[in-house]
Amino acid sequence: FTCNLSDLLCCLLGLLYQEYRDKSTRQEIETRRLQDSQTDPEESSPSEETPPEAEPTSTTENKAPPQISLLRNSNSRFNLWQDLPEIRSSGVLSILQPDEIKLQEAMFELVTSEASYYKSLNLLVSHFMENERLKKILHPSEAHILFSNVLDVMAVSERFLLDLEQRVEENIVISDVCDIVYQHTVNHFSVYITYVSNQTYQERAYKQLLQDKPAFREVISQLELDPKCKGLSFSSFLILPFQRITRLKLLVQNILKKVEEKSDRETTALDAHKELETVVKACNEGVRKMSRTEQMISIQKKLEFKIKSVPIISHSRWLLKQGELQQMNGPKTSRTLRTKKLFREIYLFLFNDLLVICRQIPGDKYQVFDSAPRGLLRVEELEDQGQSLANVFILRLLENADDREASYMLKASSQSEMKRWMISLAPNRRTKFVSFTSRLVDCPQIQCVHPYVAQQPDELSLELADVLNILDKTDDGWIFGERLHDQERGWFPSSMGEEILNPKIRAQNLKECFRVHKSDDSQRRKLGSRNRQ
Repeated sequence: FTCNLSDLLCCLLGLLYQEYRDKSTRQEIETRRLQDSQTDPEESSPSEETPPEAEPTSTTENKAPPQISLLRNSNSRFNLWQDLPEIRSSGVLSILQPDEIKLQEAMFELVTSEASYYKSLNLLVSHFMENERLKKILHPSEAHILFSNVLDVMAVSERFLLDLEQRVEENIVISDVCDIVYQHTVNHFSVYITYVSNQTYQERAYKQLLQDKPAFREVISQLELDPKCKGLSFSSFLILPFQRITRLKLLVQNILKKVEEKSDRETTALDAHKELETVVKACNEGVRKMSRTEQMISIQKKLEFKIKSVPIISHSRWLLKQGELQQMNGPKTSRTLRTKKLFREIYLFLFNDLLVICRQIPGDKYQVFDSAPRGLLRVEELEDQGQSLANVFILRLLENADDREASYMLKASSQSEMKRWMISLAPNRRTKFVSFTSRLVDCPQIQCVHPYVAQQPDELSLELADVLNILDKTDDGWIFGERLHDQERGWFPSSMGEEILNPKIRAQNLKECFRVHKSDDSQRRKLGSRNRQ
C-alpha cells in the first residue's frame, strides 16, 4: 500500500506531538489498569483487542494492494492500525495471529508518533523561530541559544520519517521498523545530544528574556494564543527533542516485548534499543554536566574549613543531597532526656563520593568540622524511640577527617526525610522491599498516573505510565522506587502513582524488563552496586 509524508501529517491533523504523546501514555495507563483488575494478564484490553474477523475479500493474484490514507479523518480519536478501513477490508486481520496484530500496532505507533513529532517541530520552526517580529527582538546569539540546532534535529526527523514511510509502503503488513531505528540512531541521532546538552543554557536564556525584554514576552504570548498551538506553551515545544528521544526508546521497548523470541526482529529491536539507550544516556549526561559544575563551584565558595581543607570541585563529583539535621549533644546515656537542648543544628553536603559535615555561620557560609569518604559511611535506625527521639538515626564514619571512627546521632524532621538521608548516605543498605536486580518473582510495583518533576537531587522525575518497583515507602507519603525501563532510582510522592495489585501483572512487567535488557548481562550484574542517583 502507498502513503507519503503529507499523508502521515494529514493523519494527525489537529494532533500535535504533545497531544499525541499524552493520549498514548494515558491509554497505556488505562490498559494497565484494566489488566491489573483481571485474573489473567493475557486477557485482551481495549488498546490491543483483536477486532471481529473481517469478511475475507476475494482477491486475484494481480490485484494491487490497497492504498491507505493514514487517519485522514480530522477528529482527535487515537486510531489504531487495525481500525484503518483499508486494513479491515483487506482480510488480513482474519489471517494474522493476535500477537502479530499487537506487534503491528506497536510498530504503527512508532511511525505515526514520528509524524506527529515532526509536525510539532515544524511548528516550532515556522511559527516561532522564523517569526519576523521575534527575529528583530532577539540578538543572533540569543536566538542560537534559544533554538540551538533545532533545524538539524528537524532534518533528521524528516529523513527518519521518510525511511519509515518507505517501509510502510512495501506491504500492508509492516515487516519491521527497528532496523531503520538502528541505522538512524547510529548515523544521525547525535544531533539530539547537541540539542539536549544545551538545555540548561536554553532554560536560563528563556527566563532571562522573559524578564528583561517585555517585547519578547509580548510576542511569545501572542504566538502561543494562535489556534495552531492548541493552547500549548512555547516551552513545551522547546523540550520536544528530549521528550522524543526518550519516548522513542520506550516505543522500541514496546516492540521488543511483542516480537517473537530468538527471531531476526528481536535481534534488530535489541540492537536499536541498545543504541538508543546510549544516546539517551549521553543526553542525560550532557544536561547534568553543566548544572553540576556550576553547583559545585557555588558550594565551594560557601565552605570554610575548620579542619584540613578538602578540594570539593572535581569532574567526577556531584551533589546527591544537602540539608539540615539536628545532632544530639552529650553521651548516649542522655537519650531519655526529653528536651530540645539535646540537639543542635548541623548541615550536611553529601556528594557521590564524599560527605562534608558543617555548621551554618553568618553570611550564607558553612564551617566544615568533619568529613569522610561516602564508601566509609554506615547508618543505623534507632528502635523503640520515644516521641522526642522519633526519626533519629546513627551515622558512623569509619574513617573521618582525623583518620578515626566517629559517630553522630542525628534527628530528621520527618520519617521520609530520615529514610531519604539513610538511603543516600548508605546506598547499599538493604531496603524494605527487593529491587529489580534481585530477580525475585514478586515485588511491590506502582505505575505513574501524574507526571512529577524532581525537586531535590535524591528525587526521581516521573513520566506518565512509568512502572517502578517500590523499594521503600514511608508513613508520610513518600516512595523510594526503581524505574523498570532504565533502573533509575529515587524518591517521589506516593500520590503520583497507583500500586499494581495483580501479582501476575507484576511478574509480567519484570519478565518483559529482563527481556529488554538481556543483550547486556554484564551490565545487569553491575546494576545492584551502581549508584543511579
